[in-house]
Amino acid sequence: MTQKVNLFIGLISLLALIACGSDRHKNIPDVSDIEVEVKIDRFEQALFSLDTAQLETSMAELEQKYPAFSEVYFNFVLGSKNPEVAPEGHLPYMQGFISHPGLTHLYDTTQLIYQDMGEIEEELEQAMQFYRYYFPNAKIPTFTTFLSEYSIAAFIYAEQDLAIGLDFFLGADYPYWKYNPQNSNFSDYMVRTYNRDHLISKTLQPLIEDHIGPATGERLLDLMIHNGKKLFLRELLIPHAPDSVVLEMTPTQVDWLKENEFNIWSHFIENELLYSSEFRKIRKLVEYSPTGPTDMPAEAPGRVGNWMGLQIVKRYMQLHPDMSVEALINLRDAQLLLDESKYRPRR
Repeated sequence: MTQKVNLFIGLISLLALIACGSDRHKNIPDVSDIEVEVKIDRFEQALFSLDTAQLETSMAELEQKYPAFSEVYFNFVLGSKNPEVAPEGHLPYMQGFISHPGLTHLYDTTQLIYQDMGEIEEELEQAMQFYRYYFPNAKIPTFTTFLSEYSIAAFIYAEQDLAIGLDFFLGADYPYWKYNPQNSNFSDYMVRTYNRDHLISKTLQPLIEDHIGPATGERLLDLMIHNGKKLFLRELLIPHAPDSVVLEMTPTQVDWLKENEFNIWSHFIENELLYSSEFRKIRKLVEYSPTGPTDMPAEAPGRVGNWMGLQIVKRYMQLHPDMSVEALINLRDAQLLLDESKYRPRR
């Protein structure tokens, strides 16, 4: 009986090890004791509920309540205080903005989908616990929702505060293409990620980019490592998110990448792409694109190079477990990182 019990326990342990071995989340730190507070300010609700009969007074009160955000929103997002955009003036422009039938419909749609932000606040709070864990001296950002009439999904302002454009998270079935059919941002490939599942990830992206900074070179290797660091940081902040959300790819594309890692790396080496700075040749490897370059298999998604950069960064961190995330970010030499990662994908 004892032997059977021991055998049973052994099988459970083995299965647990197998499961952990295939899970990129196995080293998630315990952040439950890290105290952060997240509250989402609903700027769009305050804006669209203004008293238009007393717009000057109510607008002044709004700007007093949201001083930092209002400055960015009215000057740069809408441009209502820019004479070239709003020659009739700020107040007439905003009067038209909040009373336009198309925008009131957009507002009503966002409120129907995002009436309750409690669950999103909880997810952002957990992301901020991880953020505080990896960046103990950084300020925890505030979060503010807004509508931009489909011009921007998220941005960072003031002291690392984050703004969330809810009109970019209405779901793939929302008729984005009707707004501007010629705009590639509203292609099926891009719109597929304009949903609730990607809201947290896309909201954090400006914060991640602020930490990572600009790329230090124009070679494919430089861009791969640079973007790989961004993906690595995204994984750290939302470790429970599926790979398809982190990478903004379909599950099928993610599987293809994992199954063809050796072949992709071989393609880069054989075609001398790593040290190429010819943007025409490497663009689809690092920028949004529905497919990879024409000389790769049809199944290859765009931004294959970024995914490869992530694998190199992860390998490097596995070999340097005592290195902090901030130290990784400050390691700007892509060649050194590649060399010290000892990255060699298996056949």
